[in-house]
Amino acid sequence: MEKTKHKTAVYLNGRLLGFHENGGKLVDSLREKRRTGIINKQVNFAHFPREKSLYINTDSGRARRPYIIVENGKSKLTSEIVEKLGKKEVTWEYFVSNGIIEYLDAEEEENAYVATREEELTEEHTHLEIDPVSIVGVTVAQLPFPEYNSSPRITMACAMSKQSLGLYASNFNLRMDSRAHIMYYPQAPLVQSRPYRTLKFSKRPAGQNFVVAVATYYGYNMGDGVVMNRNSVDRALARSAFYKTYETEERRYPGGQKDKFEIPQPTVAGYREEAMYSKLGEDGIIFPEAEVKARDVLVGKTSPPRFLEEVSGFGIAEEKKRENSAVVKEGEEGFVDSILLTESPSGNKLVKVKVRSVKVPEPGDKFASRHGQKGVIGLLANQEDMPFSEQGVVPDLIINPHAIPSRMTAGHILEMLGGKAACMNGKTMDATAFNGDKEESFSKILENYGFKKNGEERLYDGISGEAINAEIFIGVVYYQKLHHLVSNKMHVRSRGPVQLLTHQPTEGRAREGGLRFGEMERDCLIGHGASMLLKERMLEESDKTTELVCAKCGSVAVTDYIRNKSYCPLCSESNELYAIEISYAFKLLLDEIKAIGVFPRIILKDKA
Repeated sequence: MEKTKHKTAVYLNGRLLGFHENGGKLVDSLREKRRTGIINKQVNFAHFPREKSLYINTDSGRARRPYIIVENGKSKLTSEIVEKLGKKEVTWEYFVSNGIIEYLDAEEEENAYVATREEELTEEHTHLEIDPVSIVGVTVAQLPFPEYNSSPRITMACAMSKQSLGLYASNFNLRMDSRAHIMYYPQAPLVQSRPYRTLKFSKRPAGQNFVVAVATYYGYNMGDGVVMNRNSVDRALARSAFYKTYETEERRYPGGQKDKFEIPQPTVAGYREEAMYSKLGEDGIIFPEAEVKARDVLVGKTSPPRFLEEVSGFGIAEEKKRENSAVVKEGEEGFVDSILLTESPSGNKLVKVKVRSVKVPEPGDKFASRHGQKGVIGLLANQEDMPFSEQGVVPDLIINPHAIPSRMTAGHILEMLGGKAACMNGKTMDATAFNGDKEESFSKILENYGFKKNGEERLYDGISGEAINAEIFIGVVYYQKLHHLVSNKMHVRSRGPVQLLTHQPTEGRAREGGLRFGEMERDCLIGHGASMLLKERMLEESDKTTELVCAKCGSVAVTDYIRNKSYCPLCSESNELYAIEISYAFKLLLDEIKAIGVFPRIILKDKA
């Protein structure tokens, strides 16, 4: 132990190989060998003098990044080599194999001192970033000015840019996706980053350039609410189409029976109203461009009974078909866009029906800029009631001033300025992370066109016509319509289906479910002492049941439906049974307690 005390431990993929006299010299020579090609380029070395250890990593699955090698404060990537690259005389492989660029993994990065720009280089630096934008991932790289925003907002902007509506595929009319949104007039942003252009995102745009004012509007844009110009919406701002696909197939069953596409006969079990089948063709399939509403039949289908034979009134076994059509779900409506007739993998006839509906922005729809500034429409205001500038420009959107300082999204403000400058000189502005255009250049453009350099303008109140006694910041921002549309979420229920096991209302909008009244809501009613409302919510509106209880032993009675008689399973008595109102879930609990061998008793008292 004493011998190895001052030596450096050498590990290969976490396994101790041995000890070396001088770890610093060893790691320098290993790196030199890697750069000259003696050692494989994919090997990484990390030396930690304080803990006297050297880690060599060759295993798979390591995240590695390319850096330009720096020696004596000078970058290995010289202007002559860059010239050669411009003429396409050298390739990427040339840089890696000639010791100009090397890949470092997360551990070797600990040994590196990386400069972001060449002008920052000093004698101590070991590496140089190829481009500072590569510090961030591909999603952040396409956001404008991310370095001006706080990190949680960048995270939100990333998540929300994946939820934006646009042109998701150019062959959308040939596809049968289960759900799809298509924006009517998507635009390329006026302020875009270099990776956005490199990835050719403007060929699949997902938003529009809105004229945005930062102001309050009669409290309708309180908090994160936004006020939108109704006339802009009428001119198809942020309008989109929603496609939903329904599918059904003629399944085969073990007894040789199968489903059949047809208009069901009135004799079929579960036959719907005649009007629901009125839009079907002879083959039981609806026509394209037919207008459909909730519960309309798209594909008429009959299935064999669940049990092989059902005895008719004459004692003869006859096959009774049941109704099993594909219908438009509750809360959905639109037009049949297209129909696909094909064969399923199992060889059965398969029909897919795509229903199209137009989604016009309405209060409750969600919008977000590319800076994590999300909000829902609080009001669609008429254009004549909205503030306007000296030139008569009316904003498409009004966001609240309070949304900016606490979120620290200076990038949003900068994009508004850049978007306004782009509108003036007709060129797209560069918003690449760490390397984008600066505020000064935007201010200069605005000044040249007679605007204030800070982007503020004097606006006039649309209702009174008087000048608003404040300078209001107004600019152009790329806003995204997100797929959280209020029309796809709106849900209400009075009475409806219940679960088979608990007899409580079903869950979720798709199953016409009830709205959950949870533990905390219950606590509020208890706190208010609203006992009758509590009883109504938790019992009457949920799973109230009336059960007979034996006064002698306290067990729940059973009913013999053949003899039409209720009796106590324990005492066999039927004259001391009393009806009590309980929750069905409580009755279920009693049954489960009995199942583990414990006998619960319900002790009855007279109502006081």
